[in-house]
Amino acid sequence: MNNPLVSVIVPNYNYAGALGLCLGSLREQTHPNLEIIVVDDCSTDDSVAVARSYGARVLRTPRNSGPAAARNLGAANATGEILFFIDSDVAAKPDAVANAVELLGADPEIGAICGNYDPVPLVRDSLLEEYRCLQQSYWLIADEGRIMTLYTALLAIPARVFAEIGPFNPRLRETENADYGMRLAQRYQIWLSPRVRGVHDHDHDLGVLIRKVFTRTALHIPMYARKPEFPGGLSSGPRAWVSVAALLTVLTLALPLLLGPAYLAVPLVAFAACLAGDLPMYRFVFRERGTVFLGYFVAMHFLLNLVIAVAALSGAVAWLASRRFRGLYDRPEVATR
Repeated sequence: MNNPLVSVIVPNYNYAGALGLCLGSLREQTHPNLEIIVVDDCSTDDSVAVARSYGARVLRTPRNSGPAAARNLGAANATGEILFFIDSDVAAKPDAVANAVELLGADPEIGAICGNYDPVPLVRDSLLEEYRCLQQSYWLIADEGRIMTLYTALLAIPARVFAEIGPFNPRLRETENADYGMRLAQRYQIWLSPRVRGVHDHDHDLGVLIRKVFTRTALHIPMYARKPEFPGGLSSGPRAWVSVAALLTVLTLALPLLLGPAYLAVPLVAFAACLAGDLPMYRFVFRERGTVFLGYFVAMHFLLNLVIAVAALSGAVAWLASRRFRGLYDRPEVATR
């Protein structure tokens, strides 16, 4: 596998602004043998024109169907030995594809290589984006090595492995990566490598970010119920407990008013636990951006942890009440045909 053909698949929906940066980065890849396929999911902006101006092959979904369906369409039309999925709001570093090819070739038991992002956004246009970029970059740095989930914004997978595991589940618009990672990890190793790197254009609208975080957290609950050890669940590490501490902080704020000032200790202890659980990340942010930005980061991260906790409770209620919700990840081989 010295110089295999790599099919770079770019799912896109209304990201014309970042798509040019993504495709420009693919032109600069050191791996010389690429085919670039943009799968446009019925965009209403000029994404198709941008893709064609960069010489990419453009496919279009018949209706807006989500990233899973777009990736499946790209893979079905790819001819490369390796599929390299990259989101249209990510610009890859010049050696990203070459390094992914090298890592996949080093061990036949590796079924996928995922990449990380720089701690600065691709387009620097809001404080919220700066927060999200630092937070995501740190979490991925902490996870580097062998993982049990899948990050699809930068993802390399041999075409033979993709054919063996099957396509992404198109019913899952928000959690298709976690579902695919759960299926893939049963047969192959998945590695998150700092050598496959890019720069991400994160969400800059708070409402959009809250909706995404809430929806994705709630939709993960049936997976956590089935596999408690799956990354992100309460039994998988401190991150989920930080969200619990954030919720407890808010829920106990009324105690001093109802029972007396001594009970102020309860929300203060919960808030201290919330901070302590992410202390290494806060040190990272302080080193990167200093004290003033750290204050904004802590406030925003507390809000997002609160959203995660409420979403998890919502998902738990749905799991108890709905058989359909409990079966969201049932029999993916049938759901993806």
